Amino acid sequence: MSKHEGFDRRRMLGGSAAIIGAGALTAAGPGRVLAAAAPMTVGFLYAGARNDFGFNQSHAVGARQIAKLPGVKLIEQENVPETADVERVMESMIQLDGAKVLFPTSFGYWPFVLKLAPKYKDVLFVHAGGLWKAGDPKNVIGYRGYMEEPHYLCGIAAGMLTKSNKIGFVGPKPLYFIFNNCNGFTLGARSVNPKVTSSIIITGDWDNPVKDAEAVNSLIDQGCDVIISDSDAPRVSIETAERRGVRSCGYHTDLSSLAPKGFITGAEWNWGKGADFVRAWQTGGTYPNLLVGGFKQDLVTISPYGANVPDAVKAAVAKARDGFRNDTLKLYKGPLKDNEGQLVLKEGQVIGNDDAAFKSKVTFLVEGTQGKTGLQKQ
Repeated sequence: MSKHEGFDRRRMLGGSAAIIGAGALTAAGPGRVLAAAAPMTVGFLYAGARNDFGFNQSHAVGARQIAKLPGVKLIEQENVPETADVERVMESMIQLDGAKVLFPTSFGYWPFVLKLAPKYKDVLFVHAGGLWKAGDPKNVIGYRGYMEEPHYLCGIAAGMLTKSNKIGFVGPKPLYFIFNNCNGFTLGARSVNPKVTSSIIITGDWDNPVKDAEAVNSLIDQGCDVIISDSDAPRVSIETAERRGVRSCGYHTDLSSLAPKGFITGAEWNWGKGADFVRAWQTGGTYPNLLVGGFKQDLVTISPYGANVPDAVKAAVAKARDGFRNDTLKLYKGPLKDNEGQLVLKEGQVIGNDDAAFKSKVTFLVEGTQGKTGLQKQ
């Protein structure tokens, strides 16, 4: 079935209030008893194409891992907009396909998850935003990785491999998690090479190939010889860097095939962690309603290394990754200044890697970063 045929079939429901047969839903929760590895249909919904070399593909990689679980049947739907259409598609997967676990992968799907979850209590909704809070439905999970940690590792590699001591970061939007990622990239680079400066360009769009290419070219023209792009689909960024003969780090998923000469490694999500939730739902086990974290929680990873990455770089990256895993390496610690010379953290101040309250309020770029956040000063 093509994606268009599947979407049309689901639209036949005519809305989200379609009636199902009596007895099809049962009150269920984390304490119910199911047979071990009970047959279960798991549905994934993507806002774009699942092979976009970006955010959607990162979820498709996780879906492939989950599909390997005993008894799991995977169904998928691409190009589902962040509108009432996602509500219709989720209801279709439940009513027509018998899905008992849904992974609505786009951040903007959250309001529709909150709307449908109370109606379908025997279905587990797993959302990638990490937005669940006390009072939200119990059959909902929010999970998300701290991507600043693998960005730090990419920064280490960039700092060791740059010849110009200039590296570049393409950011889509002026948001806290983009600033955290950029800070991680800069701090990682300067931890091994204090001479490094990073330049940031905010394009203003999540996925705009023209703007991404322009930003990469501008950074290279400024002398940057290692590039990372946080676009939702950074394919064009990586390909542009490769054509210009500079090194690159990927984001979201493995992009090594796009740059056989210049690819170093990349910052990746580990959405396959969702297999733990599916297993719990299959067997009546327990699960967290909210799971966020980095390497320590196995929610992030790095891409396979490119062909031209020295062993010394791999060793330095591995050491830092172990530091995040055993919590001996802290991303934010004092003394720390922003790129305007203002003191952010005093000597001795250390921010926990799991301090979401601090990270969600980050509006600064660390010292060594050239560029502006794009935020208006209050």
